Amino acid sequence: MTREKKQEFTLRISQANPTELVVILYEMLLCYLEDGRTALEQGEDNEFREAIRKAKGCLGELMNSLNFKYEPAPALLSLYGYCLRKLTAAELKRSEEPLGEAEKVIIPLKNAFQQIAGKNSAGPVMNNSQTVYAGLTYGRNTLTENMADQGANRGMLA
Repeated sequence: MTREKKQEFTLRISQANPTELVVILYEMLLCYLEDGRTALEQGEDNEFREAIRKAKGCLGELMNSLNFKYEPAPALLSLYGYCLRKLTAAELKRSEEPLGEAEKVIIPLKNAFQQIAGKNSAGPVMNNSQTVYAGLTYGRNTLTENMADQGANRGMLA
């Protein structure tokens, strides 16, 4: 994952509601699967293993965030377990095919959660984070980000 992509995810996480956080985790997982596929094609075993490890971390976070008070949680846990087994198989076999099988499960879930996220009226999970305003200003085709609310208690509530 590129540095720019990490910064984008970090910014989005700081402004996301609970459902958007799930979407971001799915997107990160898919990004790591793509990194793994690229590393495999280039014969970079260490990078491949690292990408799979990070993808498994995303799956682990998705599994740990399930709320079993609600019905879809057991089904989602089963799907995440399936994906975890596919990632392990990809790592052991050094094969791209299991990555594609995991993507076939994750992409529809991501799309479903994206639709739900648009209807979620909850505010950001991180209440006391830095506010970022972005727009095209002071230059042709240049995106300028303005960080606001840089108070002394940023990140800490008194």
